[in-house]
Amino acid sequence: MFKTIMSKPTTNNITIKGATTIAILVALTGCQTLPSAEMKKPTSTVDSNPLTAAMPAIDRQGHIAYVEEQGSGSAKVSTLYSIRPDGSDRQLIDQITGYIYAPAWSADGQLLAYSKQAPREHPKIYIYDKSSKTRNLVVNAEGSNMSASFSPDGQYLLYSSTVGGNADIYKMRLSDGKTEQLTTLPSTEVQPSYAADGKSFVYTSDKVRAGRPRIYRYHFATGKAVPVPTNGYVASPQLSVDGQRMAYLNGRKAAVMTLATGQVVSLAETGLDEPARLSPSGNYAVYPTRFSKVSGQVGGQSLGRQKGGDLVIHSLLGNTSYAINSQNGGVVRSPIWGRQ
Repeated sequence: MFKTIMSKPTTNNITIKGATTIAILVALTGCQTLPSAEMKKPTSTVDSNPLTAAMPAIDRQGHIAYVEEQGSGSAKVSTLYSIRPDGSDRQLIDQITGYIYAPAWSADGQLLAYSKQAPREHPKIYIYDKSSKTRNLVVNAEGSNMSASFSPDGQYLLYSSTVGGNADIYKMRLSDGKTEQLTTLPSTEVQPSYAADGKSFVYTSDKVRAGRPRIYRYHFATGKAVPVPTNGYVASPQLSVDGQRMAYLNGRKAAVMTLATGQVVSLAETGLDEPARLSPSGNYAVYPTRFSKVSGQVGGQSLGRQKGGDLVIHSLLGNTSYAINSQNGGVVRSPIWGRQ
């Protein structure tokens, strides 16, 4: 059972500092086009589709959660979906007039954490249970509560919050809501993401120079953080399960780094300042684009240029890519690839 962390309810506008922090969090948060299946269709081509048949089963059978936005300002509608990597079995998870940020799967692919912000309210963190199809509010502290990340054993949740007036990283035990503040610097510490062994996490901080974020790794054993060697403006890190690769935002490009060598593969400038995210095997990356620039054929069906956003899936081994269309022609954001 999840315990909700709450504070004094508020209906006031978020402070200027809070709104600025949200903006920072969001900014830091050869192709074929694959036709999307109708939502909630029970059939799937995940095993037979030629674009996904070569994937490891852990990737092929997984689901990609993502956000699709339509409208703007007070009329913006955000919808959270999950979809198979072959474009089938699209499922609506949540929808709100407002914003949905940074979904994150648990290691077993059964739980999905994300932030949701209604008009004139602060972002709150929810957890969606795929088995029961229920949503539970778990962090409702007054402030901007963002970028949740499950521990590998599913017992803890990392997230960033401005509840103390500054953006810091917190660790919460899901069984009883006990919360520990891990960072206390006057700078901005956001976007935590657990390593698969649970001994550390990577995150974004501008503690060296305001507005120039870098990536750090925090070690639980020592309580200390060390920089991950990168160049320029970098943010929103995610480690592969084997710990060998890191997906992140490199300047304005979705990118993947091999940590042992420092070799960087720049995938694309998405037009959204969105990072890449790795598949469970670490052999594929997914990232969103604002507008599709591709055409091709799938299953003999000719596909023209599509309006709206796409999810692009890129093989890090074969250097091939394909795209999945958005459901309703909206702007696609924050894809994350989970198991099952």
